[in-house]
Amino acid sequence: MSGRARLTVFAVLATLLASWSLASLVESSGWLLQAAALLCLQSGVGAAARRAPLARPLTAASQVLVSSLVVVFLFAGKGESTGTGPMAYLVTDIGALFRRGVQDVAEFAIPAPLTDGIRLLLLTGVLVIGLLVDLLAVTLRSAAAAGLPLLALYSVAAGLSGGAGAPWFSFLLAGAGYLLLLLAEGRDRLAQWGRVFGGTPSGRVTAASGYGSGGAGSGRPLSPVRTGRRIGAAALGLALVAPAALPSLGGGVLGGRTEADGGGSGVGGTISAVNPLVSLQSSLNAQDNRVVLKYRTDTPALGDHYLRILALDEFNGVKWEASGRALTDVPERLPSPPGLGERVRQGAAEVRTSISAADTYAQRYLPMPYPATGVDIPGRWRFEPVGRTLVGDQLAKDRYQNVQGAMYTVRSLLLRPTAAQLQSAPEPDPAIRAEYTRLPDNLPPVVAETARQVTKGAKDDYTRAVRLQDHFAVNGGFRYDTKVASGTGPLAIARFLADKEGFCIHFAFSMAAMSRSLGIPARVAVGFTPGEKQADGSVNVSMRDAHAWPELYFEGVGWTRFEPTPRQGLTLPDYARSEDPAAQPSAPAPLPSQSAAQPSAAPSQADACPPELRRLGECGGAAPQEAAGGQGGGPSAGAVLGWAAAAAVVVGVPLLPLLWRSRLRGRRLAGGGVLPAWEELHDAAWDVGIVPDRALSPRAAAERLVEAGRLDGEAAAAVRRLSEAVERALYAPPGAPEAEPRAEAAQDVSAVRAALLAGAGRRGRLRALLLPRSAARVRWAVQARRDAAAAWAGRRAAALRARVRLPLRGRG
Repeated sequence: MSGRARLTVFAVLATLLASWSLASLVESSGWLLQAAALLCLQSGVGAAARRAPLARPLTAASQVLVSSLVVVFLFAGKGESTGTGPMAYLVTDIGALFRRGVQDVAEFAIPAPLTDGIRLLLLTGVLVIGLLVDLLAVTLRSAAAAGLPLLALYSVAAGLSGGAGAPWFSFLLAGAGYLLLLLAEGRDRLAQWGRVFGGTPSGRVTAASGYGSGGAGSGRPLSPVRTGRRIGAAALGLALVAPAALPSLGGGVLGGRTEADGGGSGVGGTISAVNPLVSLQSSLNAQDNRVVLKYRTDTPALGDHYLRILALDEFNGVKWEASGRALTDVPERLPSPPGLGERVRQGAAEVRTSISAADTYAQRYLPMPYPATGVDIPGRWRFEPVGRTLVGDQLAKDRYQNVQGAMYTVRSLLLRPTAAQLQSAPEPDPAIRAEYTRLPDNLPPVVAETARQVTKGAKDDYTRAVRLQDHFAVNGGFRYDTKVASGTGPLAIARFLADKEGFCIHFAFSMAAMSRSLGIPARVAVGFTPGEKQADGSVNVSMRDAHAWPELYFEGVGWTRFEPTPRQGLTLPDYARSEDPAAQPSAPAPLPSQSAAQPSAAPSQADACPPELRRLGECGGAAPQEAAGGQGGGPSAGAVLGWAAAAAVVVGVPLLPLLWRSRLRGRRLAGGGVLPAWEELHDAAWDVGIVPDRALSPRAAAERLVEAGRLDGEAAAAVRRLSEAVERALYAPPGAPEAEPRAEAAQDVSAVRAALLAGAGRRGRLRALLLPRSAARVRWAVQARRDAAAAWAGRRAAALRARVRLPLRGRG
């Protein structure tokens, strides 16, 4: 096997070993076999192109073209095409499937199901990385630089999985593949200097030679390849062991989850600062509104039956998150909620809720009504008393208990505080006030100023809280929109207050921050709204029921839910309803038109709309372009132009050598000069494989061309006429007329070129036309200009240095 072939094989192997880190992101690993086949095809095309040989850009272009065609035909018909022609059908089909894959990545938890969209993303990503590795390591002979795309591939897997999906052996495989690629390149470089010896017989090399490895007189020289293997293995082992051995480098590839990750089994285990809002926006925008929870309950107030997952009680200036808390065993009867007084507790009823989680919902925090008094659930769970949260315990290394497929029962209190009780609540405990009114120093002043303006004249914390809630939900002019960027920091709150559009994250975070600025203890809860009741009495909770809301603390009542989000389908608690009439609703519902058409027998679009979309008010009429009679459904003009430009590039790049060669031939022959025609004759012969020999005289070069090109008859005579004309042009005395008419020089070149192409065979003609060997002159010209520019820059720098030194010498 040649050195370049060996590099090709190890480039494919390194890419596949690095791709193994992506296997844990999806449920099935069958796509790896497809990735291996496509990588081999792509690398085989590159090897054939280099053997032809093609120019480096054309080699990469041929690989891209073949890989794109294979991927297109592999996934054709699996998307939602809107094109009419065959090419438009394929392009729009793959585009739709790609967008679906991006949506699937945002919606599904790891490990995600291997949908067609996700499989397209995985295979395309691996092919892109494989192309870069092949280009750097094989085409450009720079295997060290090929480590960058391999590192990018491994980093994507580690980043998406948060470290759990990229265990230590994935890093080991990726690192081993990269080291093998480096060793293959090193062996190839050494082979170019001569044969690589593995050693010499004992006693042939003395200590004086300094070549032995075992001390004086050992006579056992190590092969450079064997030495490289040992160095690589030692470096890889050090990279694996060092993070685990050094405490200051915790979190390495061998570092398991610590107690700070919530996985400790002892009493001292803590919940880490987890932000579960990463996927909340994608859940609200999910096209596949999957049911994640089903439950039955005996509560008389289903609208208040929120399923709470976690409380975010720390605002650190960057985001809201859950502070580290100590974990305990789950008691049979959960302790009384903090701040709950006897008066409110006596008026509460205990309700029972039986919940079953879907197999596709892998949440580590247990959704349950607040405040829960008891939980019956199988498995290993831990209890965090302050936030009253159940979190899954560690089952094995990198594996934790979660709610996936679980069936459990929760007993909880249905608290019904009155507005009077909240209004007359005493001052909270100083420790609670100090902890839950803490704000970062970088909070924009507009947050506190807006809170003071909205609550101006309020006499107590309850009235301030209701006014803040109504400012967002009723009379502040805010609009609910799930497409807004979900920032969580102080600047995001200030931007939300200015733009007045967002979704539950923005409303909950802003009200909690503004409440804290007024001295009211506040935090943010994350979970689900009550869901949709079914005909059989059960309740379905789907992806779009994900929600965030603020909880404010009142002594004697405890943590109390408020609802500032102006979203249809949300239930405002009785105690939080303002007695003042609303001056201007934030999101007014449109009044029915007096001229509305009578209902028809055919089902309407609203009938086919999912219940959750109806609750969000997103089941309106047709889109504006459809209502106006627009065509719709097809790709936009920008998309058409983009794909047309891409097709022009794909088709035009392989034709660039042909176009350049035709233009150069026309310029040389248009003037009728003998010497340019002679140059064109040599390049025409070069294109079919007859390399020019500048050391020969014109007559000797002509005879060589006739013999190598097997020319006879008129073609041979044309070559000889041109050589004689060149001799007269070069060696005739000044002023002597040329015997050869200039117009006949171009005709002779055309006749010779036609004869050369006819004798080259079909493959040779295609090679000469599409990939002419004389195109190397372009590379030479670029190199010459670069050298000239470098020389000019060197002369300018030397002149500048001399100009600077002259005044200094004059002063001396």
